[in-house]
Amino acid sequence: MSDLRCSSSCLTSAGTTRIQRCICVVGFLDLFGVSMIIPLLSHHVKALGAGPTVAGIVVSTYGILQFFSSTIVGSWSDVVGRRYSLLTCLLLSALGYGLLGMSTSIPLFVLARIPVGLFKHSLSICRALLSDLVSESERPLVMGHFNAASSVGFILGPMVGGYLTEHEGGFYTSSFTCAAIFLINAGLVWMLPWNDTLVHRNTNSSNDPSKGCHDNHCLETVQNGSHANRHQTLPAGDAQPGSAAPGKHQGGLRWSEVSLLQPVWRQLSSVGSRINMVASSDMWDLFLVRLLMGIAIMLYYSNFSLAMEERFSLKPKMTGYLISYSSTLGALAGFLVGPVTQLYKNNMAAMLLHSTMLTCSLIFLYSAAPNVWQVVLSSTFFAISTSIGRTCITDMELQRGGVQASGTLIGAGQSVTAVGRVLAPLLSGLAQEFSPCGPPSLGVVLALAAVGLLLIRIPEWDGRGMIKTAKLSN
Repeated sequence: MSDLRCSSSCLTSAGTTRIQRCICVVGFLDLFGVSMIIPLLSHHVKALGAGPTVAGIVVSTYGILQFFSSTIVGSWSDVVGRRYSLLTCLLLSALGYGLLGMSTSIPLFVLARIPVGLFKHSLSICRALLSDLVSESERPLVMGHFNAASSVGFILGPMVGGYLTEHEGGFYTSSFTCAAIFLINAGLVWMLPWNDTLVHRNTNSSNDPSKGCHDNHCLETVQNGSHANRHQTLPAGDAQPGSAAPGKHQGGLRWSEVSLLQPVWRQLSSVGSRINMVASSDMWDLFLVRLLMGIAIMLYYSNFSLAMEERFSLKPKMTGYLISYSSTLGALAGFLVGPVTQLYKNNMAAMLLHSTMLTCSLIFLYSAAPNVWQVVLSSTFFAISTSIGRTCITDMELQRGGVQASGTLIGAGQSVTAVGRVLAPLLSGLAQEFSPCGPPSLGVVLALAAVGLLLIRIPEWDGRGMIKTAKLSN
């Protein structure tokens, strides 16, 4: 029996590692393709004859659609499994970018942005899949590596997009190239070793009967990327995809396969129950911290180039170098998440508090900087603190909400971030009426509010954790 467990553990490690690496490649290619297009959108809309106001409304269509669709698509991935939902999102995003390459008028441009706005959630589903595959202690490290790979793609993409734009029809070439990249990603996802990957759970629980591991349940196959049930409570009548109902034998047909064949109304019912579960949960504090910090960080970057020119007479070329330097550090910071998590002994609440306090201090340092070198110093550590904080908030959401609805939780977080993307430009414009330092100064106020909220709520989180531990030990 020990030999069987050893061989199964080896299969688990090998299969999971292969999927993790492939998902990191998918994340890199995803943001590489998208970042080729993003800097060119406003220029293309104006070239089609739109004024500044119309161009702003048209470009913001994506963010509005993302706000409504993020939670729904994330929850749908919990219902039908990661494989089919990820393939659907990649293929429909490829369709949207392909239509964008054929947009010769404003109505066609808006039409092309609709499938992208509704289904460009591939990164969120990738994060949910990674959270399914690894243990809670490994999750920050794996998420950090995924964020680092994605950030590298976001750094390199604009360079390629800018090069293609210099040629005739460069925007259309960039759009079709992006569509091709998403098709390649869909092919990679299709070829992933879904059926050969095993999830090993409850391995270190021999001394705890409440976490006992029965031989016939220690190893379960990940079908379609939907995670096995982790013995956590779900709403009545809403069984977790990928797990059999208690006392029932599934035979040759997995539950995750059945869920894809369910009628649409059954799938919608499951999606609705998961969204209702998250909406009725006591997680408003984490989502509010995400919103406050998201807006604060966006305010930091909102008028960065203009502020550098007005405050220090810095040329746009030098400002571009500074932004690239900060972005590169942010990508590399993803590899620091694992060591920092070990330093904090997996105390994600303390990590989140300290990274938030550091981010707040760095925004203040930037807003009050007397010279460029202080800006460089603040940008150096700002990229690191925001990268760690982003991973912390996602991990905390999964800890509080439970991995059985990881897609719903990550999607809800993206919806909150979409609200920040809508509010940040408005607040930035109002703050700039008073001073070039207005947006980051307002960011300091919002970050301080997030720090205060964490100081109030973290003791309550720790108290709940102690009560939960006491119940498990009894």
